[in-house]
Amino acid sequence: MKEIKILIFGGTTEGRKLAEYLVKRQVQVHVCVATSYGESLLPEDTNITVSHNRMDCEEMQQFIRKYRPRYVVDATHPYAKEVTENLRTACEQCNADYLRLVRESSQMQDCVCVENMEEAIRFLEQTEGNILVTTGSKELEEYTRLTDYQERVYARVLSLQNVAAKCEDLGFTGRHLICMQGPFSVEMNLAMLREFEIAYLVTKESGNVGGYREKCQAARLAGVGLVVIGRPFQETGLAYREMCEFLKKELNLQDKWKVSIVGIGMGPEDTFTVQGKKLCQKAQLLIGAKRMLESSAKAEQPSYAAYKPEEILAYIKEHPEYENVVVALSGDVGFYSGAKKLLQLLQQEPDIEAEVVPGISSVAYFCARLGISWDDAALTSVHGRKTNLISVIRNHKKTIALSGNADGVRSICREMMEYGYGNLNVCIGSDLAYEAEKIESGTAESLVDYNGGDLAIVYIENPKGGTQVTTHGLPDREFVRGDVPMTKEEVRSVSLSKLHLKRDSIVYDVGAGTGSVSVEAAIQADQGHVYAIERNEEAVALILQNQRKMKVDNLTVIAGEAPDVLEELPAPDCVFIGGSKGHMKEIIQTVAQKNPKVRVVINAIALETLAEAVKCCDEVKVTEEEIVQISVAKSKSVGSYHMMMGQNPVSVISFTCNEDGRE
Repeated sequence: MKEIKILIFGGTTEGRKLAEYLVKRQVQVHVCVATSYGESLLPEDTNITVSHNRMDCEEMQQFIRKYRPRYVVDATHPYAKEVTENLRTACEQCNADYLRLVRESSQMQDCVCVENMEEAIRFLEQTEGNILVTTGSKELEEYTRLTDYQERVYARVLSLQNVAAKCEDLGFTGRHLICMQGPFSVEMNLAMLREFEIAYLVTKESGNVGGYREKCQAARLAGVGLVVIGRPFQETGLAYREMCEFLKKELNLQDKWKVSIVGIGMGPEDTFTVQGKKLCQKAQLLIGAKRMLESSAKAEQPSYAAYKPEEILAYIKEHPEYENVVVALSGDVGFYSGAKKLLQLLQQEPDIEAEVVPGISSVAYFCARLGISWDDAALTSVHGRKTNLISVIRNHKKTIALSGNADGVRSICREMMEYGYGNLNVCIGSDLAYEAEKIESGTAESLVDYNGGDLAIVYIENPKGGTQVTTHGLPDREFVRGDVPMTKEEVRSVSLSKLHLKRDSIVYDVGAGTGSVSVEAAIQADQGHVYAIERNEEAVALILQNQRKMKVDNLTVIAGEAPDVLEELPAPDCVFIGGSKGHMKEIIQTVAQKNPKVRVVINAIALETLAEAVKCCDEVKVTEEEIVQISVAKSKSVGSYHMMMGQNPVSVISFTCNEDGRE
């Protein structure tokens, strides 16, 4: 516990917030409030003490001398002029440092502004209709000067016995006396205005934290006249944020935040979860993209438009006065959301307590609107990312893709047509849960010129999805061959197994020929990418034909000669060398520089090629070196007999580059 002590006068909202801010940072605080009710609102903590006795100037001096605080903070109500003057004098007499915590002003349009209670009464006397008074019980006697005040005036005061008794003595009884404790929401204020058929609402300009903005909003929604009594004098001091910054620097305090990452559904308020809505409403600061703030932020609620994780974290750390922060993200935070990276950043900060609150994903909503299940669907996104969408469609009967905008939808349909999927059924949902919501159905070909909403999601049905053989070794007859050499299916099957492919592998096929190895590698590494390197123009054309026939979009043909064309490519995980044109060592050295742990497989028919491969293994650091020779014979019908026809034997050399291997 710190030895430094802070003395706070006042039971205002901002005063309580300041006490909580300091207590959480292990500062010893004493708060002087006017009532026992004010005491009950303060946090219970070993670092806070409270008294609820009203003090005059002399009593204040006595308490300050006894408590000996580092600072005395005046957090009394803006209209408590006498208390403020007494406290200033007491601090001067005790030579104590005085700080004034001022309430930020809220300027509202479409209201009648008066300087004092006298002027408010004069104005109201000239009006007709019921009046809701929210200026407190101390000045309620002023309203008895109004003609028919017992019929017109409804007084909302604190639910304290002495307050209620005083109001009844003034003639405010029954329905005309509303004893309730705030804060009051817009909805509660609106309900009262309508219940009592109010024509005018009277309030003091007490700032954002005094419930002022909620009253103004309700009056505007109900079409009620607003009478605002201005502050009695101009104050100088520090606003809450400035006070926190000042004390943080003076007392060397450490900031603490609770940050909730909240999924808010599609955007409209009725797609929020109850938990998500409550967190957004109670947040001291709301952060999110502009569209998220439009649907989740309350009027005048502190907010900041941002979606980049680094920018969000920086803003939170720059504003220690906001301890309860909500970051609103669309849909569900676990489905292609910025929450992943943001959470990683927040968890690295020792002074931030982060939580994740799920929301309703657009997928769940869209499938419910379509009346289909999505437990067997492949989920992906092409919004701001590269996705092997055709591979996903090929392997699944149902595919759901987030497209991001109308151009993304058109790109999906064009790509499906390019790979022979133009006749598949497609459903597009745009602006889901908004008034402009629209769901369109057709084929990819019929929707290729889609011009609907930008907030779109796409559902694709492929009845044959996932029915293809999953093992490598496609029949040679499935490929377009021409006069270009091709790695035969048996040799191809062994070579692919030696590559140790993973689903997300980056693969080079050097000397790709017809592309049979490239295509099969792309099918196996359906979440990775294959680069087919080939210098022969006829072979390049054949690879492109086979790519479209086999429907693999994660394959890029590089026309040129290795190793020259390899420099600009991403680092490979696996490299297959079917032809090197005398550059085998240079190729291996190049790929090893890109990835020192790269897996390499070489096919050699000629003995000279085998010798070159063995020599490379001797000169380059490798491990897991292995040479397998494959001899394949296939049957051929000769009359009523089957003859075995031998093919050229092929040597399959495989190894993994490794800095720890031998020279």
